[in-house]
Amino acid sequence: MYPFQGAVQVQGSDRKPAWIRGLLGMVALTVLIAVGLFYSFADPILPAEATNPPPSTRDPANLSRFSAERWLLPDDEMLGFVQVPGGPFVMGSDPAVDPRAFDNERWSETSAQGTFDVPDFYIGRYEVTVGQFRVFADATGYAVDEQTLADPVDHPVVGVSWTDALAYARWLENELAESPEVPPEIKRLLDEGWRVTLPTEAEWEKAARGTDGRIYPWGDLPRADRANFAGQATRPVGSYDCPECPYGLADVSGNAWEWTRSPFQPLPYDESDDREDLDADALWVMRGGSFGDGPELVRAAVRGGADPGVRRPYIGFRLALSRY
Repeated sequence: MYPFQGAVQVQGSDRKPAWIRGLLGMVALTVLIAVGLFYSFADPILPAEATNPPPSTRDPANLSRFSAERWLLPDDEMLGFVQVPGGPFVMGSDPAVDPRAFDNERWSETSAQGTFDVPDFYIGRYEVTVGQFRVFADATGYAVDEQTLADPVDHPVVGVSWTDALAYARWLENELAESPEVPPEIKRLLDEGWRVTLPTEAEWEKAARGTDGRIYPWGDLPRADRANFAGQATRPVGSYDCPECPYGLADVSGNAWEWTRSPFQPLPYDESDDREDLDADALWVMRGGSFGDGPELVRAAVRGGADPGVRRPYIGFRLALSRY
């Protein structure tokens, strides 16, 4: 599976006109499909004894992890938001270390990787689920395609645009701000001006790979027992245990591509570009790859981009709680 319709692409973007971007996206598609086929034949997915592992033993229909009284969010003291400590991390890819690296992951002309300092933030342990998005749609009357809500309630919601994802984030922030059921720490953060939103590209990458520059959230080799990729469909969020993954996050690789609030531009990353009022022709970064992608597209540094209005059956999102 590969996102390519419209102006969705994974190779670098430099704000060319839409028809040129579309043509470049198709060229990138051809190249990356060839790359994906090469890796599918030449590079086994570890561990060899579990190339097609089942998900963990959790019952896919078990919703005990989620609270029916609190918007079907995870039933814990932070409603599924996990703190990522502030500080520097290694961003970008060095082809000398990771031969799967694409050009758009290079930090600069002179350096393959760079160090970026991210303030502390919180990020969702899981991707936003069908059930959570249904609660939003039912409460607001938000127009949603039936297919978007067709999967089981504990699967990641897909077929949502960038604007859909932001609409959900803004609604949830208002719900949390007004509800007496909100956990005290979340209430404190909101009162101090923190926002429920999409993660920036830098926040997402730090949450995915930690501070040691690893290639995948669990290490430097692809593992079919750690994430849902090279498959046929989404699986319930949190189906794969990943004890090595930083900060205890689930499905950062695979399952669904995830929107961020950063425009698709060449690195080095510049946080001043993370604005919601850019022109409508901007591409927005998505991260992490999907259930149908090969190991080269589910690495922690892989960068995709899409128009804000596209809805595809392999693009979803997770939320952040950020100082903004």
